[in-house]
Amino acid sequence: MESSWDFGKMEGRFIQVNEGELKKHVSEIVRESVEDTLNSLLEAEADSLCQARRYERNAERASTRAGHYTRSLQTTSGEVKLKVPQASQSAFRNSHYRTV
Repeated sequence: MESSWDFGKMEGRFIQVNEGELKKHVSEIVRESVEDTLNSLLEAEADSLCQARRYERNAERASTRAGHYTRSLQTTSGEVKLKVPQASQSAFRNSHYRTV
């Protein structure tokens, strides 16, 4: 894809864009954004379930964290790695993820 812009002395010069590389780059940005968003949602749900944020100590805490396990999710932008939190005193079951 080539385009020509008129910037005074730049007249007649072309900017070349490699569409394949551009699509690859945009796809990676989208994949990273989806991964970050989904992992943030999983963390927020675990916070709600435990009634405390990660490493937070309080009297109302319902459970403690027990790390996380990873799962892969295939998207049109590529594979996303999910970090599914685990709670030690209650089973972490979220509404966003199910085993297929």
